[in-house]
Amino acid sequence: MSQSIKPSLARYAASTNFDIPRHLGTRYDVIGTFLPEPGNTVVCHLVDGSASERAVIEVRDRMLSMPDSGKLTFTPVSSLHMTLFQGIIEYRRALPYWPLDIPLNTGIHEMTRLYLDRLRQFESLGSFRIKVIDVTPVGLTVSGATSEDEAVIKKWRDALAVPFGYRHPDHDAYVFHITFAYPVEWLTDDRLPAWQKLLDECLLYLVRTTPIIEIHPPAFCSFTDMNHFEELLVLGNKHHLASASSMAK
Repeated sequence: MSQSIKPSLARYAASTNFDIPRHLGTRYDVIGTFLPEPGNTVVCHLVDGSASERAVIEVRDRMLSMPDSGKLTFTPVSSLHMTLFQGIIEYRRALPYWPLDIPLNTGIHEMTRLYLDRLRQFESLGSFRIKVIDVTPVGLTVSGATSEDEAVIKKWRDALAVPFGYRHPDHDAYVFHITFAYPVEWLTDDRLPAWQKLLDECLLYLVRTTPIIEIHPPAFCSFTDMNHFEELLVLGNKHHLASASSMAK
């Protein structure tokens, strides 16, 4: 494989993968339809209508225009977000991805209600900004815009580990990202140079035009699949709570 292919692209190459994509069959099927996978999470949605959202959508559209984009299944634009802290999920009922003091067979909706109750008094740890540091076939890799932003993000994650009751193994090394898509098939090696050219161009475009990605404050969300993340509580804003109907879904 060419030295010019970044590791972040090579990981999606057919020649480096000998099994099906990790989430195929649980998160989505072979034709790219998303499957039920309920859970909850803390995310920062992109700011609707912002210049940075338009730039992100432009990059997503460029990927969709690739002749082999059908090897990926794309989530809707409305779902675009950066995950700040991973909540629990139906197909990940195991320690340390679940609070030690709650039975592993507890229903997802019950877990969401429990966390919503715990998070009602959660104090905001301040705002932070993010920037794009890489573009991959499945989305954007992001980080805090400055070392100060990185420090604030770490404070949020450390503080959220308390009400959620766990720290994932990658708690301190988690790679922040904005997901566009998931692989249904691996990319053939002959297509990697074209993809690398596109990804490099997209990264340069974002760095030049959108040095900061505008995001909303962290919100506790529930989801039934990867198409929509329903905000139940903006953390630190005790007046932004879900309606009873939202929680009943």
